[in-house]
Amino acid sequence: METVAPYKEIIEVIKASGGDAFKRCFQCGLCDVVCPWNKVRNFSMRKLIREATFGLTEIESEEIWRCTTCGRCPQQCPRDVKQIESGVSLRRIATEYGVFPTSVKPIRTISGSLVGEGNPFGEERKKRANWAEGLSVKTFTEGMEILYFPCCYLCYDPRLKKVARATATILNRAGVDFGILGAKENCCGESIRKTGDEDVFKRLAKENIKTFIDNGVKKILVSSPHCYHTFKNEYPEFMVNFEVVHISQYIFQLIHEGRLELTKEYGRKVTYHDPCYLGRHNGIYGEPREVLKKIPGLELNEMAESRVDSFCCGGGGGRIWMETPKGERFSDLRLEQAVGVGAEVLVTACPYCITNFEDSRLNRENSEVIQIKDITEIVQEVI
Repeated sequence: METVAPYKEIIEVIKASGGDAFKRCFQCGLCDVVCPWNKVRNFSMRKLIREATFGLTEIESEEIWRCTTCGRCPQQCPRDVKQIESGVSLRRIATEYGVFPTSVKPIRTISGSLVGEGNPFGEERKKRANWAEGLSVKTFTEGMEILYFPCCYLCYDPRLKKVARATATILNRAGVDFGILGAKENCCGESIRKTGDEDVFKRLAKENIKTFIDNGVKKILVSSPHCYHTFKNEYPEFMVNFEVVHISQYIFQLIHEGRLELTKEYGRKVTYHDPCYLGRHNGIYGEPREVLKKIPGLELNEMAESRVDSFCCGGGGGRIWMETPKGERFSDLRLEQAVGVGAEVLVTACPYCITNFEDSRLNRENSEVIQIKDITEIVQEVI
């Protein structure tokens, strides 16, 4: 039997999250037209908003967990309904009730790991800086130019550690005065917040903020667009403001200032995937492309769904931790789009995107047709 939260509770929680704008929805359906889910199965954000309006949302339903918070529907909405805020609010109610469908149950384990070890993988906190072994990466101290915050995936995932190492190599080559805080850091908390666990998010955020302030951090360099979005747009809720820069922006700056030279040939056809939280949510489209265009021999071919229309990989909104059946994975479709424009390499700048694209690539019959690279990995090859 489905669980329906009390009407007043649905309304009050959505209001508390700034999502009471859902009442402005006049059911035009533009959100459904652009939603990536409707390329793989039927899903209606319009219906969810309608049900929330009348307090009829079934909080046990898989439907409230499908949204990847990609940002396509708010971009198209003529009434500023704030679908993402309303959807996250519904997840908060489900979290408070302890009601999770099977595909979402891993979040319970992840939440405990975030509280206990500061990462979603259940890995030991003391190993957070192990990725940097042998790279002469310093511990951050007050007065350094930059704190490099790699994110949990880059610290623990074997595939993504290569991205952290490539980044450190680039920074060292450019003579950047940077350091890391390793075991002193926590997950930024972005994904757990999008799954509705506000308490865990606040705990992670407050601990990170205290660590940053205690260590004299002023400028933070990140590899993950999700960290970028959280530090830049959500941590100010706690009355702090750090300068936050994404690695794609910083590499462009280093090249422009003459601190980094791209000298080697990269004679391959490449296409660039705009991560939702770098592009639509934060408007960073130009710098990564400008970096790629400066690489000798690289041929950049754009996919039809790019920049503001970029097709989501499926990892946002906490779905990187949820089960998505074969046939419903956005990343499979995106890989086909990349192959379709003749790309030999699909380049992006987000650990969630890389994780999903690598899974899709390995499940292809001809997995060798295309490679998945972070922009830093390509830059590392040509400096």
